Amino acid sequence: MTGSDATPSFRLAYVPGVMPDKWVRIWNERQPDVPLTLTQVPPGAAAERLLGGDADAGLVRTPVDREVFSAIPLYTEQTVVVVPKDHLVTAVDEVAPEDLADDIVLHPLDDVLDWASLPGRPALERPATTADAVELVAAGIGVLVVPLSLARLHHRKDLTHRPLKDAPESSVALAWPEDAKTDLIEDFIGIVRGRTVNSTRGRQQAPARGESADADRGGARRKPAPGKAAAGRSAGAKRTGKSGRGAAKNDRRGKPRRRS
Repeated sequence: MTGSDATPSFRLAYVPGVMPDKWVRIWNERQPDVPLTLTQVPPGAAAERLLGGDADAGLVRTPVDREVFSAIPLYTEQTVVVVPKDHLVTAVDEVAPEDLADDIVLHPLDDVLDWASLPGRPALERPATTADAVELVAAGIGVLVVPLSLARLHHRKDLTHRPLKDAPESSVALAWPEDAKTDLIEDFIGIVRGRTVNSTRGRQQAPARGESADADRGGARRKPAPGKAAAGRSAGAKRTGKSGRGAAKNDRRGKPRRRS
């Protein structure tokens, strides 16, 4: 099978915590003949997968190497601290870093937050993954600071979370290799940006069969229906200025006066 004969498809990688379901649903509605393949990848492996050609685009966490990738920022997540349900901080609606001064704050190797200085006390060892860190929180070993989506992804009935102020935040972006932008990527950009299917900013669709290019551009002129041109000239004559009134006046002067 040649490349031109292959069925087109769109391969989208995404990191844990990102929920692409809504965008995938819209894609399937607009592109029923182009299947979208989803692949979840670890945050640290997203760039390698994109550069290796394993995916056409990715929903990744920033920062993104802008010398290699093009990227469109999508949203920034709230940062929360995950704690056991009986932890003292559950008594407040928002937590400050100093509130964690006596806690061991776990720092997994796949952490996506850019810390200048982690609050609390460090653990003896760093957990390998966020999932491992959540298990340690449930065991009462410490607490964990993560983006809200990861707290929800690893939700447990015996754990809860609270917003943590003055903490680093994680942003999500749509990224693709700088030299590998395609029409399908442009279509997906339109979806994540909320463009409608008929948006003029989206990729232009081909004219419908039997429809001329001029008509598609709105440049074709329609022939007037029979009688339209004459009606237009007649209307124009009614709109004449002084010349029309003068003609009527001359016409009245030409009629003889009746004698009594």
